[in-house]
Amino acid sequence: MDRVAFSLWGIDVMWYGILIAIGMMLAVFIATKEAKRVGYNEDYIMNLCLFMIPIGIIGARAYYVIFSWQDYAGNLSEIFNIRGGGLAIHGGIIAGLLTAFIYSKIKKLDFFKLMDIVVLGLPLAQAIGRWGNFINKEAHGGPTDLPWGIIVDGQKVHPTFLYESIWNLVLFAVLMKLRKNKKYQGQLMAVYMTVYSFGRFFIEGLRTDSLMFGPIRMAQFVSLLGIAFGLCLHFILKKRCKDGI
Repeated sequence: MDRVAFSLWGIDVMWYGILIAIGMMLAVFIATKEAKRVGYNEDYIMNLCLFMIPIGIIGARAYYVIFSWQDYAGNLSEIFNIRGGGLAIHGGIIAGLLTAFIYSKIKKLDFFKLMDIVVLGLPLAQAIGRWGNFINKEAHGGPTDLPWGIIVDGQKVHPTFLYESIWNLVLFAVLMKLRKNKKYQGQLMAVYMTVYSFGRFFIEGLRTDSLMFGPIRMAQFVSLLGIAFGLCLHFILKKRCKDGI
């Protein structure tokens, strides 16, 4: 499949960007609907997203460039060329979390209540965005004989983009079901961090294009931190809720 969806005034528009944009729009739509359902001011969500989305993209690109510096050191202008790929979701998540935290402090909002709304559609956006990796023939695994393997450069390999897409869809379904019966503010955020990181840790082990820091696969290292953070968040917030804090 051609990476270029169409050309507009001489500029190629990539499927990668289109799919990411669709995922983001759906995530914002879901967040605003959830805000309305729980009686939360939708304007706060829309205003936050106006900051989170561009800052998240910058964070995702910066993270990718930092851990792929050897590819950009000799041609700095390529740092700004994101149309062909090169976004790391962990960088986007970190940047997005920091943005939401600062926004909640400025507006004097409950950060965890806000994040439970915002995080709801995030795994769906990720599931859709992963298909951009398929079109770009990236984010795949090593050789396999499994029947669902895909052909890349004449070799049958693990479709790790598909594994993560499915994992994210399952996580999205879990969050949608949990949202009506959650026990404390921040529970959806804690579940997202823990479950996504758990799946990503194992899927990353199959990939051939991992961002590395020496011998360490950065996505696996960050995933372990994400699991620890999510579990700690769960126990702390659950105890705080029981104590009436």
